[in-house]
Amino acid sequence: MTRIGSPEDLANYRTSLLADRPEKQRVIAVCAGTGCNAYGSRDVVAAFREELDKCGLNETVALRPTGCHGFCERGTLVLFHPDGVLYQRVKAKDVPEIVEKTVRDGQYLEQFFYEHPVTGEKYKFEKDIPFYKHQNRLILGKNGFIDPTSIDDYIATGGYNALVKAFELGPDRVLDEVKQAKLRGRGGGGFPAGRKWETCRNAASDKRYVICNADEGDPGAFMDRSILEGNPHSVIEGMIIGALTIGSDEGYVYVRHEYPLAVERLGIALKQARDMGFLGKNILGQGLDFDITINRGGGAFVCGESTALMASIEGKVGEPRAKHIHTVVSGLYDKPSNLNNVETWANVPLIVQKGAKWYTSIGTDGSPGTKIFSLVGKVNNTGLVEAPMGMTLRQIIYDVGGGIVGGKAFKAVQTGGPSGGCLPADKLDLPVDFDTLWEEGSMMGSGGMIVMDERTCMVDVAKYFLGFLKFESCGKCTTCREGLRRLHQLVTDITEGRGTAETISLIEELADTVEAASLCALGTTAINPVRSTLKLFREEYEAHVNDKKCPAAVCKSLITFTIDPKACTGCLLCKSRCPQEAVIGTKKKPHSIIQEKCIQCGICEDVCKDSAVIVA
Repeated sequence: MTRIGSPEDLANYRTSLLADRPEKQRVIAVCAGTGCNAYGSRDVVAAFREELDKCGLNETVALRPTGCHGFCERGTLVLFHPDGVLYQRVKAKDVPEIVEKTVRDGQYLEQFFYEHPVTGEKYKFEKDIPFYKHQNRLILGKNGFIDPTSIDDYIATGGYNALVKAFELGPDRVLDEVKQAKLRGRGGGGFPAGRKWETCRNAASDKRYVICNADEGDPGAFMDRSILEGNPHSVIEGMIIGALTIGSDEGYVYVRHEYPLAVERLGIALKQARDMGFLGKNILGQGLDFDITINRGGGAFVCGESTALMASIEGKVGEPRAKHIHTVVSGLYDKPSNLNNVETWANVPLIVQKGAKWYTSIGTDGSPGTKIFSLVGKVNNTGLVEAPMGMTLRQIIYDVGGGIVGGKAFKAVQTGGPSGGCLPADKLDLPVDFDTLWEEGSMMGSGGMIVMDERTCMVDVAKYFLGFLKFESCGKCTTCREGLRRLHQLVTDITEGRGTAETISLIEELADTVEAASLCALGTTAINPVRSTLKLFREEYEAHVNDKKCPAAVCKSLITFTIDPKACTGCLLCKSRCPQEAVIGTKKKPHSIIQEKCIQCGICEDVCKDSAVIVA
């Protein structure tokens, strides 16, 4: 591997790379992120490799396994460059036909085009698909172009140019650019990154650490994972620029234990960067010494908190400490430590390369740039969405997400992970940025966005998130450890018909106590799901308590399944599928349900073609 010893070496190396890559080179980019791997993308890549070799097309067509393209619900995704045609839901068995007709003969096959779930319109080009059309993919844009295990791909697309520019500008001017760009931490708090960098840099010490938080523990969130899997060098380059600015010679990436592919690709990228001279001693001949170590988390959600994360790196129990002195002054090994998350570091090269003025032209004045959201739940197009700050919830859910599954009514969206809040239908036109969400009782968090439809019980939602958080509490503070367990118990009582008006009052009082007396953000924000649902969907709580009914027909203790004899055709389908043999009846005669045997599993409703099953 060629070693790059100066900015001139990098420029010459990039020129030689591009000379071997014609501008209009034909490339087959197959998504090989974790999501598409679950759909069988490894087999698709192997099939393409075999067919291209068999047809003698290896010399004219490049096959490139890439990171996540974002449209996870439609995997495996195959993108053809330079045409920009996207195939979705490709299987290994489809590859021979694709190679023969598309790659060899130039005939694009409609059966692989995306079809809009509402209008039925088919889309040939990626850029025209509504899911992509309304995004601004500053961070995720390269994921569909580069092989994450190839540093050459990153360099060929301009990688490490920002590092060269950072050396030219010097630490002071780089810091000014980051501050003027108003970059806010994408990990949840939204704290100004430039102010954090400056405080760390000015702290009196002979040693400073640069740390990347990749401990992404929110249910349904996979933004950081996809960046590390698809473009790890963007994070590495951002951290090197941070080290130059702050004055650090040592960095860590703290990765969630459940991200083996991200760890593998990051490890490859670090080795390549080290071998080529972007990490180690005297980087690019500019006098900077800096290297990065991967530290794998132990699976604790609380280790996403800065002090708990640093304790874990030190080999201690991952639990938070009081921040009388902030980690930028005394953090890892009691030294000044600058911690930003994956997405924040990936923004840094863009800001340095294109400038603060360009960056602040995107998004809002208080929240410039873009934000990556994990859009999941009852929405047609699930996946990763990178939207400019200020885009409304309606635009994200309906324009990008394609609306609610099955044409059902939108009920709420939960933003900010398990510690976020739920926003109802009258908030759909709310612009999504740090400050607006906070004012509405929710939060940006790391970018999780869970969409719920009319069949969602908001009391059950609060119970789910409290159930998650009570087990993730480190147990250090009594209010968090015991308070969350008691809150979960109280909400469970309501969902199981044991709740009273006093239960609701007790929940509100206890939530205030947990928020006020907990040590870290896990405890202080854990009450958001129950508080926001109580505020905005109080009538559902009251229906559970006063009427002993679940309006959404979700809470099993409060619902019954019956069969409408006028609608039932006696097809026997529900009877044959019932796991408890609770359905009785004969062919072509109305059926009924033995309530003592029914476990409220809902299978009868799911399989009934005549809508004869009544849930109330």
